Amino acid sequence: MHVRYSYLSQQFADIGGLMAEIEALVRSGDFTLGEPLARFEASFAALLGARHAIGVGSGTDALKLPLRALGIGPGDEVITTANTFIATVGAIAEVGATPVFVDCDDTFCMDVGQVQAAITPRTRAIMPVHYTGYMTDMPRLVEIAKGHDLPIVEDACQAILADIGGKRAGTWGIAGGFSLHPLKNLNVWGDGGVIITDDDAMAAQLRLLRNHGMVNRDEIAVLGYNSRLDTLQAVVGNWLIPHTEAIAQARIDNAAYYDAALAEIPGVTLPPRGPGMRRVYHLYIVFAEDRDALLAHCLANGIEAKVHYPIPVYRQRALAHLGHREGDFPVADRHTKNIITFPCDQHLSRIEQDHVIATVREFYGAAR
Repeated sequence: MHVRYSYLSQQFADIGGLMAEIEALVRSGDFTLGEPLARFEASFAALLGARHAIGVGSGTDALKLPLRALGIGPGDEVITTANTFIATVGAIAEVGATPVFVDCDDTFCMDVGQVQAAITPRTRAIMPVHYTGYMTDMPRLVEIAKGHDLPIVEDACQAILADIGGKRAGTWGIAGGFSLHPLKNLNVWGDGGVIITDDDAMAAQLRLLRNHGMVNRDEIAVLGYNSRLDTLQAVVGNWLIPHTEAIAQARIDNAAYYDAALAEIPGVTLPPRGPGMRRVYHLYIVFAEDRDALLAHCLANGIEAKVHYPIPVYRQRALAHLGHREGDFPVADRHTKNIITFPCDQHLSRIEQDHVIATVREFYGAAR
């Protein structure tokens, strides 16, 4: 049996209604900052419980523009986690600031207990990453940030509809950035991103920054970027956003099914699943003994398992100028050696999940 990782051919298998909406857009010529985008932004804000949603060109821009709106630039530091996709650090670097790393814990998110020690006189913001669809310990982080008068910009790119105590990812700080990349839980047909905020002044500044700083056709208030979410992508977003809650719940259900079975297999350890948090499983990751051999066994049995990521971001060659060495962030280092990702999307069947489970069970049974 083949268990694929990308589900896009299934998600977009029946798009007759969507194509009709795209045809209407083509006839309207409303391609830039059009009405479908305004509608998508209103729906996205309502979905997250935020006052404002601003569509931008990518998830990276959804992190970069709030930093720019806060006036963060060269000489400033932004605290983030040593275990994340490169876009988090790329957004910090694009405004000229320096990323300052803290280690993660076994939820894959920032170890908030290490943040206090990372704050310096040059710290201007904290960027937690709600990695894999888990959430950082935001109540604790908010208290630390308040004590130092530091804004929080949340990297919620992988965590749409995750929450702690009902408060959504992205709504804890001054702004939250989301990705609409094709493999995200709410996706479009290319790159796209959304920023949410409850701060009216921040929202106004973000709308300027995403569109060259233009107040209107003839007036430029600030030097901004070309980072609009295309109206075409907003049409796709409008088609999918009514299904976002069902998508999240299907992933949660699939993760629970995996958890119940994999917890019984010696050699597999589940991450902590503490109460009070809704995890949306953009990635389903577990800890595995003899991980590389298990990965090879899964691939040989038709399962497109993955490792996110074999080299932690802080040790990437592009960041060598920061002077870090292996061992600086030991939890992130450990994860590179013992984590494995299994498909967990909303289109996955129980038959496919059972094949994954049986393959893992077979590996550890044979290994022992």
